[in-house]
Amino acid sequence: MELLRRRGSTGGRVKRGAPPLHGFGWNVTKGVLCESTSRIVDAVSRRDGGATRAPLRLTAELPAETVARCAHLLASTQKNLAPQTPLPTVRPTQIGPETVVATLRPLATKPNRKIIMAEKIGFVGVGRMGANMARRLKDVGYTITAVYDARPESAAEIATELGAEACDKLARVTELSDVIITVVTDDKAMMKIFADKKDNLLKGAAGRVFVNCATVSPKTHVDVEKLCKKAQAASLEGCMASSINQARQGTLYLMCGGDEAVYEKVKPVLTKLSDDGKLMRYIGGAGKAAQVKALVNMVMNINTAGLAEGLALGAALGLDLKALMEVFSQTGANSRVLVTDGEDMVNRDHACFFSAAHAAKDSGIALDLAKLKKINAPLAAATFKQYTKLTKMGLGGLDKSGIAELTFKGRAGKGLKK
Repeated sequence: MELLRRRGSTGGRVKRGAPPLHGFGWNVTKGVLCESTSRIVDAVSRRDGGATRAPLRLTAELPAETVARCAHLLASTQKNLAPQTPLPTVRPTQIGPETVVATLRPLATKPNRKIIMAEKIGFVGVGRMGANMARRLKDVGYTITAVYDARPESAAEIATELGAEACDKLARVTELSDVIITVVTDDKAMMKIFADKKDNLLKGAAGRVFVNCATVSPKTHVDVEKLCKKAQAASLEGCMASSINQARQGTLYLMCGGDEAVYEKVKPVLTKLSDDGKLMRYIGGAGKAAQVKALVNMVMNINTAGLAEGLALGAALGLDLKALMEVFSQTGANSRVLVTDGEDMVNRDHACFFSAAHAAKDSGIALDLAKLKKINAPLAAATFKQYTKLTKMGLGGLDKSGIAELTFKGRAGKGLKK
């Protein structure tokens, strides 16, 4: 019965007789203590509607080797758990099934226990997405040690909130962190944080893992991976297909690319950003997740532009737009953007969740890929042209729904705050 699996640097199982494990995080899920990548709680107790059932008979379910693994995990996590109910000292040579139950069951029945994860997390880029991701990881027990932003005031604000250091040097973020999550604006910003001659993240970066979440070109992700390997560090694409609310709630859809061993190493962290991993997918090697993300945004932007045209034409025809959207929702005209952007287009409520400027950038990335593979993409090209026009009008800060300003008669951004 496999209950314990190590997600550390080796990615292997914990062997009997191995030294105590470090770098492990524990979390509370529905009030039950469980190892972040396994199901140790099933060997201890079960909860149903808040009532704890009797502990399982470990002698019937666990071989001696697995009991020994429990012992090693117990010994290694005593330093990581917040000191509310001190764990007893446990030696692997002395532990038996009854000791496992006696030690873990009190913890498993304390739903409000604060758990401290072992990994130290740093963030580069703490705008609305990055800041909400940092808040989420702080909520689930990770220590946010360092933050950096091109706007120092943004870094200072979130650092004060989360008890982190607001760094004025990228190298300092690396120094203070085990895993560094980057959320920057574009290819130029990405290369600057990794390759700037005066200050970059790769100074003293040996052993660190960088998770890069920005939507940038696949080539940039490949180049960054090469730079990281040269610095004896590792990188992973953590491309996101969600927005600021999902970042705060830990329900981002993540597409991951890079070395699969690196993905497994940081998977416990990323699961806390993706609904316990249900919304996360490993795509392939470096650049592959970025290719998928470019196609996601290409299709999303085309859908958004098409919806804006349909609603604008409906308005010009004097149709009831609420009724029109209801018909759309029950027919082949339905789409995800109808749900997220339809009413906003009608009401001219373009509060930004995903900006028009970013839509233009991402459509451009997809068009570059199409050109590289000699694929004709006229709809993507038309959408790119529309979002580029909107940005040049000074409306790039509007949400992507703002493309309706170019389709509804008499709008063109008039009366809107830029």
